[in-house]
Amino acid sequence: MKTKVAGFDPDKNTVYVASAFGNKEITYDYLVVALGLDIRFDKVKGLPEALGKDGVCSNYGAGNADYTWNVLSSFKSGDALFTFPSAPIKCAGAPQKIMYLADAHLRKTGVRDSCTLTYHTALPAIFGVPKYAAVLSGLAEEKGCGVEVKSDLVEVRGSSKEAVFRNVESGETSVKKYDMLHVGPPCAPNPAHANSPLADTAGWVDVDKQTLQHNKYKNVFAIGDCNSAPTGKTAAKVAAESGVVYKNLRSLMRGKPLKNKYDGYTSCPLTVGNDKLVLAEFGYDGAILETFPFNQAKPRWLTYFLKKEVMPPLYWHGLIRGTWQGPGTIRKIARLGLA
Repeated sequence: MKTKVAGFDPDKNTVYVASAFGNKEITYDYLVVALGLDIRFDKVKGLPEALGKDGVCSNYGAGNADYTWNVLSSFKSGDALFTFPSAPIKCAGAPQKIMYLADAHLRKTGVRDSCTLTYHTALPAIFGVPKYAAVLSGLAEEKGCGVEVKSDLVEVRGSSKEAVFRNVESGETSVKKYDMLHVGPPCAPNPAHANSPLADTAGWVDVDKQTLQHNKYKNVFAIGDCNSAPTGKTAAKVAAESGVVYKNLRSLMRGKPLKNKYDGYTSCPLTVGNDKLVLAEFGYDGAILETFPFNQAKPRWLTYFLKKEVMPPLYWHGLIRGTWQGPGTIRKIARLGLA
């Protein structure tokens, strides 16, 4: 059924979907919620009005990436700012990757010395996992890119080309001029489940972080960005969770205990130039879960090749069809069963 989910009543095992004649009720025996999350440019004052003109761009949202390229390809001099929000965001590496790609392009066109690039992140470090943060901080310094931590974009003044940032610790605000502003937007849970009994206090579907079964409604599971599992919201997370949900749902249907556990695996393939990539793979509490028996924090052409040539077919022909359940088995083989 191709339609929009409007709400949930798990006490009645009911999903409400939109129809031409109002919401329609559909009952279920078992439910898997996979609603992703919502991109919320409107959570930054002035951003919806400024986006898509006068240098304000974002690679998030359908149709926005073209304008990012238009801005970058015509950029000859000035200040370029790149932002990462305080709210959860899908693909947490993307706001940083575009800065490195911009740096590479500006060097290629011979105008890098006329440009300043600065990454503003609401996090206390350039990346949430210390192993990768150390490498990325060094790369940013090497490339001459500034990094401002605990700096959250709260307002865009499009007419004067000013961005307002709030220090997440002190609450103080500062105003920065820009010629290019790439925004990593805040994201939020879908209202359909955020406003239902399925939600935790933050609006995400409240699941056990290992079994991915709902903490109250035992015939409900959730997968991907919409669930409350405390790890990065990425396609890699979806892949790793899919096998756990499938096996645990099958066990539940057969009246057996749920033995499959999700370890929080997620991945951020961080492109740090035109042909190098840091392949960050980690789980709950920042546990390193690298697939290959070499240091993936080191920028490499090999991991760039994997991102460019191998991961797209895995996505379209594996993840989308439900047959790719993450690199767990490959990791065990590559590491001789030691990980």
